[in-house]
Amino acid sequence: MDLLSFFAEFGAWSWIVGGLVLLAIELVAPGGVFVWLGGAAIITGLFTMVNPLSQPFQFALFGSLSLLFLIAWIKIRRRSPPETDSPHLNKRTERHLGKEGFLSEPIVGETGRMELGESVWRVTGPELPAGHRVRVVGSKGAMLEVVSAEEKRTETG
Repeated sequence: MDLLSFFAEFGAWSWIVGGLVLLAIELVAPGGVFVWLGGAAIITGLFTMVNPLSQPFQFALFGSLSLLFLIAWIKIRRRSPPETDSPHLNKRTERHLGKEGFLSEPIVGETGRMELGESVWRVTGPELPAGHRVRVVGSKGAMLEVVSAEEKRTETG
């Protein structure tokens, strides 16, 4: 039995059963897509029970509702990103913004090295000697941008 004859034989119930199947798929493979498709199918089935529609209109209603629900979901998700306890998990350089440390190699020709934690980072900034205290103020790719932290300390007291 093909899909069109199934929809023709069972009418609105085929949409409701199909929607429940899509919701079950969402339980097995969560991702937030099948729930909206399943909801659109169930609404299409309920609407078809109340107001009988021809098959092309049923599929058009299902397609329109699916797109409407998916677009609305995407807009809502973009407006409110998920909260996390590790916002810089995959942004290693951003984790170090504001941290201070000492240069392990001098900054010569705008590049040098410093240790932060258990890692040695390439840094860029003004020419400073090894052992100078610096503060991380930004990044360029995997290179940290630093400024002298000692100048700030002398300015503030």
